[in-house]
Amino acid sequence: MPKPTKGPRLGGGPAHERLLLANLATALFTHKSITTTETKAKRLRPLAERLITFAKRGDLHARRRVMTVIRDKSAVHELFTQIAPLVAEREGGYTRITKVGYRKGDNAPMAVIELVLEPVNPKPKSAKKAKAAEAPAAPAAEEPQVDETEVESTDEAAVEEAPAAEATEESTEGDADSK
Repeated sequence: MPKPTKGPRLGGGPAHERLLLANLATALFTHKSITTTETKAKRLRPLAERLITFAKRGDLHARRRVMTVIRDKSAVHELFTQIAPLVAEREGGYTRITKVGYRKGDNAPMAVIELVLEPVNPKPKSAKKAKAAEAPAAPAAEEPQVDETEVESTDEAAVEEAPAAEATEESTEGDADSK
């Protein structure tokens, strides 16, 4: 007897459950976001994340493994060519589930499951690691030639202004002497 899967049971039997999840995954990869029941969204998340991990590998064997679950070639092509490059830097958490309320007909809790395609913002490192990483980088930041040229140009401007200031002082002194 086959061991039942963890979590809530969907559909009538295991084959129907596999087909239901495969169709949800196909819709998710095609539309980037779908609205379904919370239970189906929670069951879809591990399957979708595993398929995206295969797509990130990008080789032929990974494509064939994905094709065993998703039978739609256009959805698989979109997964490998458009979605996988967008999540290449992300180490997991490719999907987001947001609860949206209850369905009008049967009051079932509904949720939106969507792909997280935003770029990853790296978390700040701990204080010790951050100081160690910044210490070698700080002298390199002070050395650029751009800063030196700016300093030289301001020195030249100050030198050019100084004779003009001396000339005005001499003219005012000369005016004071003549009076």
